[in-house]
Amino acid sequence: MTTTVGQADTPVIAVRDLHSQFGDLVVHRGVDLQVERGQLLAMVGGSGSGKTTLLRAIVGLSVPKAGEVRLFGQPVLDPDPLRQRALRRRFGVLFQHGALFSALSVHDNIAFPLRELRRFDEALIGDLVRLKLAMVELEPRHARLMPAELSGGMVKRVALARALALEPELLVLDEPTAGLDPDRSANFVRLIGTLQKELTFTVLMVTHDLATLDALATRLAVLADHRIVACGTPAEVRAVAHPFIDNFFGAERPAAGTKAKG
Repeated sequence: MTTTVGQADTPVIAVRDLHSQFGDLVVHRGVDLQVERGQLLAMVGGSGSGKTTLLRAIVGLSVPKAGEVRLFGQPVLDPDPLRQRALRRRFGVLFQHGALFSALSVHDNIAFPLRELRRFDEALIGDLVRLKLAMVELEPRHARLMPAELSGGMVKRVALARALALEPELLVLDEPTAGLDPDRSANFVRLIGTLQKELTFTVLMVTHDLATLDALATRLAVLADHRIVACGTPAEVRAVAHPFIDNFFGAERPAAGTKAKG
């Protein structure tokens, strides 16, 4: 994984005074968010709070009404196409339902971003695909399968392998355990945690699952009232007096003896 010299102290994600609006519907009003290198920040919020809209703005898939998003110190919507393309290679995205290309095999889904670089021959791409499959605990034989032949858990793992294909410095996860049963969810969370520790990438994750939060998040951000109303360690956020925070965490607390991660 490559770190740009001189940018070690630059936030990986910096959102400043972001405003989003669709017609008369105000989604965000002055959102500020900062994610430092190596952090695993989970963002939570109620239905309709704008989590996905904010995520799309952060990765450059939508344009906010006002405000700025920077990744690694660069504007995510850099007008220079070469700089923007280089920036996009520094992060990977795991979409909620995997978003695999249905007409491509597992091998070709993972190979897709590698082929777009036009730097590797097919033999090397094949080696890299097998490496990424092993990273997400899948076997070489799975490369021949089509997305329709995969279980929900396998779809998530293949999508994760594709998101990690270019060895990104930032991994963005949208509801990574959505649709998985408890056992597969726990296994997938363990896999993400292991890879994050081994590869030391930064993670921004949107989730509503308390078990995922407790297992992974070193920091939490709460989106409510059109803005970030709390951001800090899990213990700090749970101590904030706000109706959403009280409702979200009040129904289920960590087991006795569980320590909040800083």
